[in-house]
Amino acid sequence: MRFTLAVLAALALAGAAPASALTVETSVSAEFQTKLEKDYGLREREVLVEALTRKVEVVLTKKGVVADRVVVTLEDAKPNRPTFQQVSDRPGLDPIRSISIGGAHITGIAYDASGKEIGKADLDWYESDLTNAIGSTTWSDARWTFDRFANKLANSISG
Repeated sequence: MRFTLAVLAALALAGAAPASALTVETSVSAEFQTKLEKDYGLREREVLVEALTRKVEVVLTKKGVVADRVVVTLEDAKPNRPTFQQVSDRPGLDPIRSISIGGAHITGIAYDASGKEIGKADLDWYESDLTNAIGSTTWSDARWTFDRFANKLANSISG
């Protein structure tokens, strides 16, 4: 009985522990916003912003980076497969067989609690070989770039 109470108390304390103070603010550049509106579809903005935000949060937390706020801008991204909007606008595109080289350009700055810049990163990477896109999903290369960017940003802060 005492063991059960001790376990329950430990779980309650763990649940009451403060969450990470890290705030990640992700936006898209004006140029990329226009590309989303005209070509890729606005739905893709949320998909990309959520994936980039989550990747930065996970990597910085996993590496134990101490930052209060991170401001990230998705400057550009290119899909490996047509987006829903592209398939809708151009019926000749096949969502499965149409492939392309993708990637992304991302910039970001990390700040401490006083607002002082403590690190920054800029990564511009696009696949150069179409054969590497064969097994890709719509945003595979962009997501791979998000991972590289998050690690580069974390290293700029801790190094």
